[in-house]
Amino acid sequence: MADLTIPQVERAFAALDRLLTGPVTLILGGGTAMMLAYQLPVRTSDADAYPQGITVEALDPLVKRVARQEGLSPDWLNAHFATFAHVLPGDYGSRLKDVFGGEHLRVRALGVEDLLIMKAFAGRAKDVGHARALLKRRPDLSIVEARLNVLLDKRLPGAGEALDFLDDLQS
Repeated sequence: MADLTIPQVERAFAALDRLLTGPVTLILGGGTAMMLAYQLPVRTSDADAYPQGITVEALDPLVKRVARQEGLSPDWLNAHFATFAHVLPGDYGSRLKDVFGGEHLRVRALGVEDLLIMKAFAGRAKDVGHARALLKRRPDLSIVEARLNVLLDKRLPGAGEALDFLDDLQS
């Protein structure tokens, strides 16, 4: 898949907005959130987002239709991201940042702290650069550390590695 550009993503969101018949919010994470909300120059091939107000199953044919219209990969919108949302703190909604608003579609990007939590859990080599860029945005690391420690206390698989990832970034 080719890397997405900001104009491509904005056109795709506008096209999706035109197809919707009721209110839908997308919670956006990953590289696309970093690009749109925080102007970080990252490379990404999809928009990691999960819907509110519509099921993934109902949204999928619309996403594929937008892909055909806009010349994008059929999976330009990756709703699989929702399976990782359980690592987010309960108050993540207070840090969401609006990045697109249409007649029916609202797209909200995760806050810097929440993106950093997700990157720490992913812990891939490509996430190191993304996480360092997020650290330059001066996140409240007490939020990140507190959440990772809560997940460690709950014995969530990967929490220890996520804390190590964060510690390595700060050393």
